[in-house]
Amino acid sequence: MATLDSLRMTERIFVRTYPWRRIDPIPWTPLAKPLAACRLALVSSAGLVLPGQQPFDDGVRGGDFGFREILSDADLGTLIDTHRSQSFDHAGMAADPNVAFPLDRALELAASGFVGSVNRRHLSFMGSITSPGRLVRQTAPQAARLLVEDGVDVALLVPV
Repeated sequence: MATLDSLRMTERIFVRTYPWRRIDPIPWTPLAKPLAACRLALVSSAGLVLPGQQPFDDGVRGGDFGFREILSDADLGTLIDTHRSQSFDHAGMAADPNVAFPLDRALELAASGFVGSVNRRHLSFMGSITSPGRLVRQTAPQAARLLVEDGVDVALLVPV
């Protein structure tokens, strides 16, 4: 993760003056069953897409607020980094996609019995959304409905 002094001046000014949103109270739902009986889905803001999927559009003012579905049988080596931010080193994601989309680790947790199962699909969002209104009003409810339809009990949020 970058520190303020490692960022370009324009990015430092942006971070210092950005009107960060606060959610209060924080929505929290305790698990209704043991983790070993839960279905897990990944939700990443790494901006990763599969070959053949439309890349995230870095031309959308305020950030591309859509998401892409990544199936559990996807070859992580084929994921394409379309994250718009240059404020972090993308090399780690390129070397090991599990850093930003830990599907292999999730499957290992299910195989060991730590979690009950891994959902058939996961969600990849674009991070660096500076105007999250459309995400909050449109995309997040749509994504939540998909995960509820799939019977997901736990979403592992992987911020990038």
